[in-house]
Amino acid sequence: MKSVLQRVSQASVTIENQVIGQIGRGMLVLFGVEKDDDEAKLDYHVGKLLRLRIFADQNDRMNLSVQDIQGELLIVSQFTLAADCRKGNRPGFDNAKPPKEAEQLYNLFVEKLRQESGLKVGTGSFGAMMQVALVNDGPVTFLLEN
Repeated sequence: MKSVLQRVSQASVTIENQVIGQIGRGMLVLFGVEKDDDEAKLDYHVGKLLRLRIFADQNDRMNLSVQDIQGELLIVSQFTLAADCRKGNRPGFDNAKPPKEAEQLYNLFVEKLRQESGLKVGTGSFGAMMQVALVNDGPVTFLLEN
């Protein structure tokens, strides 16, 4: 399981000229699922994402989580995070979880984030061609793997 976490002042997802997900201050999460990923890994991922201290406190130090600031989350499925780019020039996707199973984990991820955080959680559309826009605050970007 891999996620690219970006601290944002705003972010949105558009499909066919319609905004389907939009947030203000918070975190844009590009979420990828690999073959061996399961609900136990998902639970760790949810907890880590919600507790990761990447927002500035009153002393301008990264000391606050998205929950601490009552931020917002925008979760976008990103199967290309499972790509292997080590050989040749075309990425290989053998490590990606099959779409139906990946979509189940994606939906569970979003549901758990909503339940455990109480924050606004926007989404993209699993498997769709999306345009993702963001204003990266910092810039601050992290890769979360487990």
